[in-house]
Amino acid sequence: MGEMLGSDRTPRARLRELLAGRGPLLAPGAYDALSARLVEQAGFDAVYMTGFGTTASLIGRPDVGLLTGAEMVDNARRIAAAVDVPVIADADTGYGNALNVVRTVQLYEQAGVAGIQLEDQVMPKRCGHMSGKALVAADEMTGKVRAAVAARRDPDLVVIARTDAVAVTGVGDALERARAYADAGADLLFVEAPTTEGDVEAVATALDGVAPLVFNWAEGGRTPPLSLERMRELGFALVIYPIGTLLAATAGIRSLLAALRAQGVPPLEGLPSFDQFTDLVGLPEVQDLEQRFAR
Repeated sequence: MGEMLGSDRTPRARLRELLAGRGPLLAPGAYDALSARLVEQAGFDAVYMTGFGTTASLIGRPDVGLLTGAEMVDNARRIAAAVDVPVIADADTGYGNALNVVRTVQLYEQAGVAGIQLEDQVMPKRCGHMSGKALVAADEMTGKVRAAVAARRDPDLVVIARTDAVAVTGVGDALERARAYADAGADLLFVEAPTTEGDVEAVATALDGVAPLVFNWAEGGRTPPLSLERMRELGFALVIYPIGTLLAATAGIRSLLAALRAQGVPPLEGLPSFDQFTDLVGLPEVQDLEQRFAR
């Protein structure tokens, strides 16, 4: 768990070690610092900062490009400070052209993330599992990937290039774009929203040996939910589960509020106690520090 006085952690180097393992590395989504701490406490080795969840939690709106880069970086900074495990952060389109990508990468790096994801949609973008997406030219995105690689000051920062071409121009174009992004220096390739297991297999087969691959286990999305064993067979290096925590929190809050509205008292059964929750968010550490630095 993230310590207030810091540690000797090297999350970027650790992320690269995890991605080089037998895999796949599983990274549940977090939309704020608390959900990130819960992911870490559950025993996962990495956290994925979801743009969908960040948008929903910060402004209560859908993921259609409404947040600015500064808002996303600020959330990434809070999440990275809350945990010791590596944080992989959604950076949408990089918030402009290749020059904007340079600054975006530097700001995310300063925020402490271990990996950054960039996509080839036109800004304002949409969630990868929504309709109505549009793409920038492949050459433009290739330049943005090159800019991202050149901009990082720490060579261990992982650059993930995502293409949304499957839903717009088809699997063939998505594969061509992915290869071009790998040639531009992307560390991982993310082909978003294939709609059949056959398409997932075609992507994994065609890109085998090109670069490590990301699978988006988007809860309720367009891609079929594959078993962990199947994803391992197909050779995916990273699997993200972007919105499960957000959906679970939404269901829990709605249930509590409905009972409170009906009964006038909140149902506490199954909830952590006050003391359990303060332990979860690090009160014992705060108390230890108070004693350590008391006059």
